[in-house]
Amino acid sequence: MASCRLLTQSGRPAMARPPAPGSVIVPDWHESAEGKEYLACILRKNRRRVFGLLERPVLPPPVAIDTASYKIFMSGKSGVGKTALVAKLAGLEVPLVHHETTGIQTTVVFWPAKLQVSDRVVMFRFEFWDCGESALKKFDHMLPACKEKTDAFLFLFSFTDRASFEDLPGQLARVSGEAPGVVRMVIGSKFDQYMHTDVPERDLTAFRQAWELPLLRVKSVPGRRLADGRTLDGRAGLADIAHVLNGLAEQLWHQDQVAAGLLPNTSENTPS
Repeated sequence: MASCRLLTQSGRPAMARPPAPGSVIVPDWHESAEGKEYLACILRKNRRRVFGLLERPVLPPPVAIDTASYKIFMSGKSGVGKTALVAKLAGLEVPLVHHETTGIQTTVVFWPAKLQVSDRVVMFRFEFWDCGESALKKFDHMLPACKEKTDAFLFLFSFTDRASFEDLPGQLARVSGEAPGVVRMVIGSKFDQYMHTDVPERDLTAFRQAWELPLLRVKSVPGRRLADGRTLDGRAGLADIAHVLNGLAEQLWHQDQVAAGLLPNTSENTPS
């Protein structure tokens, strides 16, 4: 399902105000017996399945569900953990040593979620686009390619890097300044190192009040392992990042409902 866009009088999409957390997607549904049945299609023997661009999970006919597909661009300073976050979301090994991403890397992640209002289950297909900061600066065509037909921007900063947090307004202006109808979310990485944080809670509160954007936190600890001590525990890994995938699903589905005229647009820049 392609996402729609609600246009303002200027001809540009209107950005809906973010919904309250848990108002669109049932937050803990993935932990229920029904949710685990659906999660089985993205797991194989408790390991996460890896999907290519043209692949999709296979569900038995009685539980076939609609798929909502979205393109998501990762933005943030080099070293904040963009590639590591995508690896976590996809159930892949997180690189132990930082290497600048060369060119553009795309990763597909599937996530089933239940809608609050209708009790309908939707399979969300997230296509994450990750591009190294050096490549973006060196090649002029990289950023336009990443932004083209993008449904959401994820802006990352690191709790251990004050400069990455202070860079957020510039990132927001440079990447999404001309795309007001695209979902924007902020994620703070390395939250488990909060004792050494360079970003105090008062600054996060001030940022949320100023920008009115969803702000999530993720940890950088290695994923849990199965009994062999080597293989990542796919089910445990999903529990660690479910709040991010649910948050994305919630924001994107809500924006689509507003764009389709099924929900009122509460954005201040929408003409009355």
